[in-house]
Amino acid sequence: MSADTSLSWTEPPKKRSVFSGLRRDARTPLALAVLAILLVLVLPPIVMLARSSIAELGPGGVVTGWTLDHFQKLLADRHLAASFLNSVIFAAGSAVVSFLVGGVIAWVVERTNAPCKMLAYVTAIVSMGTPYILYVVAWLFLLGNVGPFNTAYRQLTGATEPLINANSMVGMVLIEGFLWSPLVFLMLSSTFRAANADMEEAARMSGASVFQTVRRVSLPLAMPAVLALGMFVFIRAIEAFEVPLLVGMPGGIDVLTTDVYESTQQMPPDLGHSSAFAMILLVLVAILFTFYGRLARNADRYQSITGKAYRPRLFDLGAYKYLAGALIVAEFVIVLLLPILALVWLSLLPYMSGIALRMVPFLNLDNYRLVLSESYYLDLALNTVLVSGGAATGVVLLSALSGWIAARRGPFSWAIDQLSTIPLIFPGIVMSVAMMQIYLRLPIPIYGSLWAIMIAYLIRYMPYGMRYSYSGVLQIHRELEEAATVSGAPLSAVLRRVIAPLLSPALLSAWIFIFLICSKELSVAVLLAGPRSQVIAVAMLDLWVNGQGGELAAFGLVWTLVMMTVALGFFLLARNRGAEAFG
Repeated sequence: MSADTSLSWTEPPKKRSVFSGLRRDARTPLALAVLAILLVLVLPPIVMLARSSIAELGPGGVVTGWTLDHFQKLLADRHLAASFLNSVIFAAGSAVVSFLVGGVIAWVVERTNAPCKMLAYVTAIVSMGTPYILYVVAWLFLLGNVGPFNTAYRQLTGATEPLINANSMVGMVLIEGFLWSPLVFLMLSSTFRAANADMEEAARMSGASVFQTVRRVSLPLAMPAVLALGMFVFIRAIEAFEVPLLVGMPGGIDVLTTDVYESTQQMPPDLGHSSAFAMILLVLVAILFTFYGRLARNADRYQSITGKAYRPRLFDLGAYKYLAGALIVAEFVIVLLLPILALVWLSLLPYMSGIALRMVPFLNLDNYRLVLSESYYLDLALNTVLVSGGAATGVVLLSALSGWIAARRGPFSWAIDQLSTIPLIFPGIVMSVAMMQIYLRLPIPIYGSLWAIMIAYLIRYMPYGMRYSYSGVLQIHRELEEAATVSGAPLSAVLRRVIAPLLSPALLSAWIFIFLICSKELSVAVLLAGPRSQVIAVAMLDLWVNGQGGELAAFGLVWTLVMMTVALGFFLLARNRGAEAFG
């Protein structure tokens, strides 16, 4: 029998190893460099906090052993339970207030034919350029014993007790809620803008009232996005520092963030105790962000429209549109106009005083003359611009590469994406405690310098830059990169001549946002600033503590005007660059 020669046996192809694929990928060296930078930036704060929280220190700060005594003392302290409860009440109340104000206004502006809509956007934009501490000071004055609300209440009723105690949980919740309402408005506006009005109109045609339509149609459609945003605001209120420090502590109300801060102010500072406190807060925020991630993934569950050109029809309120317009005006007055007027009044007085006709003869521009002529304030502005601009630039450059590698599923993309996101769980004061300990142990004298603050800002806001760049890369089609590669362009040319121009609108938006946030950040800088490295937020805190309210108000208003001008200029630049990039 002859052999069947119709079948031929071939050796199975060899499997390529992962390392072989990495060597062949031109992106591997760049990915390794980005990964190394992220490891150096992100891991040390976590390692330092964990190490210090269980370290037993001897003379000179030398580690002599390991112990869980710091955690045992904290967990046995009833004060921790009280601070935790205060943090939860404060965060939940602030989230409710911000949604009642910002959420309602967002729906009215985006879904109805109410007048005066521009005032809502003016409120949001101006609020973004206003330092948090300046906003808190304005409301401390408005709700204070000599403020206009309590003064008017006593004059009308003859009461001796104030209507609202600013240094109370109610005051904390109101101020933090008002502070967050512009951001809630901006974030919910996009949700309501994309909703389908057909279902609402169908409900109205069936006889449903406006309230019934909102309750049974509008809210269920937006509920996943509302819950996700609500969790985000709750987390940020847990991390809040300015309001608990300036409003809560004078009233004897401690929360977790102020407890961490107070533990570093002891003499000598108990770094083990503060690190254990910081670790507890870090774990709590990490757990909350886990729930937030699950809610955010379901945020488009009830998405009812598709199509780039879709524009929903406005809800006709009829005669009620004037009532809706009055709500917009009221939000503008409460959230923006009243605080600005309070700051203007304070800035014109030689000393802090309530609003009264007897004080009119004392009004002058001396505080503005001092602020504009004193070199100290110019140095503060330059320091803040350098630190905020440097941090924003570093974040944008690093996140542009990280976002491109992650979005294109390049080498080590999962690790790069995770490392870029980890700093999101760091409350500002926890980041400050961790970086302070790192800088104190470095052989380079960096602690107390502008570099110390800039690096901390860079780490803290890396996740925000990553989200901007990642979303921007997803909008750029792969074929453009492939065409350049086929034409013989090296990777550097593809990044420089294809990706960078198309990604520039997203990166400019990221730069603006991070610059504005860094320029008013207090919690990160409060433990890192030195005598020659003061930034505006820390200097404003010192001015308030020293009773220099007039100088603080004048300087804050001038700075807010400058930040609004810068933001507007960069916004116009980003819009023009975007038009050029996308033809």
